[in-house]
Amino acid sequence: MTKRTDRLNGELQKEIAAVISGELKDRDPRITGLVSVTEADIAPDLKTAKVYVSVYGISPEAKKQVFAALRENAGFVRHALAQVMRMRTVPAITFLEDGSMEYGSHMDELFASLHKDEK
Repeated sequence: MTKRTDRLNGELQKEIAAVISGELKDRDPRITGLVSVTEADIAPDLKTAKVYVSVYGISPEAKKQVFAALRENAGFVRHALAQVMRMRTVPAITFLEDGSMEYGSHMDELFASLHKDEK
């Protein structure tokens, strides 16, 4: 990866987080809980981008609703990005679930239970 794509990934992540927590949350009532954009990965040709999102503080069923809303509103997010980012073409966005936080939390619980057994 080049410095340019690294810089674009960071900028994309920041701007998408702002759009989701602002305009999109007001527009779609299904977006609840704490929605965090954990990573943005733009393709080398700058045509597509994978955006990894974690959702905290809600039930698994509500989480599915949030991801459905994000996927349905990907065009809206892309349009909002076109207003603020200075790029010739804004990439098509694919929202993916980032399960790393849940996995880390699960591992912490496992380690805690191991240490509890030792005591």
